[in-house]
Amino acid sequence: MYQVIGPAMSRTFRVIWAMEEMGLEYEHVATGFRSAELQAANPSAKAPVLGVDGQFISDSSAILQFLADRHDQLTYPAGTLDRAQQDSFLHFINDEIDGALWTLSKHTYALPKERHVAGIRPTLDWEYARSMDILEVRLGEKNYVMGDTFTVPDIILGHCLIWGISAKFPLPQPSLRAYVDRINARPAYQRA
Repeated sequence: MYQVIGPAMSRTFRVIWAMEEMGLEYEHVATGFRSAELQAANPSAKAPVLGVDGQFISDSSAILQFLADRHDQLTYPAGTLDRAQQDSFLHFINDEIDGALWTLSKHTYALPKERHVAGIRPTLDWEYARSMDILEVRLGEKNYVMGDTFTVPDIILGHCLIWGISAKFPLPQPSLRAYVDRINARPAYQRA
């Protein structure tokens, strides 16, 4: 059985959601942010951490891709062009969308107050809006990142867009709002 370690109201949710999508058995070890339990599993004390076979894996993208590869779900085979496109989209999401969200979080609550950069929000608003314009083009009329097939990048993207909405980043594109609606309607998302 897998152990998913970390607070659910974090990137840990992505792992729980993936577990639900794949129908895998897991135990959620709910912790606080930067807790002793997290630090024991990951020296940076960042969530999520996946416990498997006596070892720990950190970083939600790495965990999701490991699980997808191991269980042959939510992914295309390594070495294929489809996998390259899937990975390309995943890196875009992490670099451009998750990066802006995490920067806002660091300068709102994650870093010590004396390390917060005042006035960073307008830059992040611009960066996020630019990323949404690019995302709208990349996603096009597809239901999911890879067309009709739901994959690992959809979990990361869905989580990021919902996080962005809660962080009060605008999402004016109707196609992206429809994508969020499709994500919210997924039974595994609702269970998670």
